[in-house]
Amino acid sequence: MIEISGFGVVLLFLIGGIAFLMVTLLVGKILRPSRPTAEKQTTYESGEEPSGTAWGQFNVRFYIVALIFLLFEAELVFLFPWATVFGDEQLMAETHGLWGKFSMVETFIFVGILLVGLAYVWAKGMLEWVRPKPKATEFISKIPTKAYERYQ
Repeated sequence: MIEISGFGVVLLFLIGGIAFLMVTLLVGKILRPSRPTAEKQTTYESGEEPSGTAWGQFNVRFYIVALIFLLFEAELVFLFPWATVFGDEQLMAETHGLWGKFSMVETFIFVGILLVGLAYVWAKGMLEWVRPKPKATEFISKIPTKAYERYQ
């Protein structure tokens, strides 16, 4: 009988996974219908016709807000283990002494740093969106103004 090391087992799982993927894709290609049309080949944007090229420029604030979100979200993940420990009464009884107080102070410092970061980002105006200037419209409603008076 052949003995396989731990690395051999991992290699066999990788080969099996890749083989499964290739067989699945091949069976899908054989079974599915292929009827490409010009409409199917276009980019789908919520039913709207695409305008311009795919190289359109976006406001950099989208990326800044996304990075800020990821930063705060990743840091808040560290609060879940702390909340679990403080939610468990037995662990609280064991760590209620100096370590429990130290952990509480440490967490308040951590949350304080998060709040300082949020205040800094807010003060720099990185959470403000660039608001478009309102356009004047020439639309004239056919509804008489008397109809609006009863709602005021």
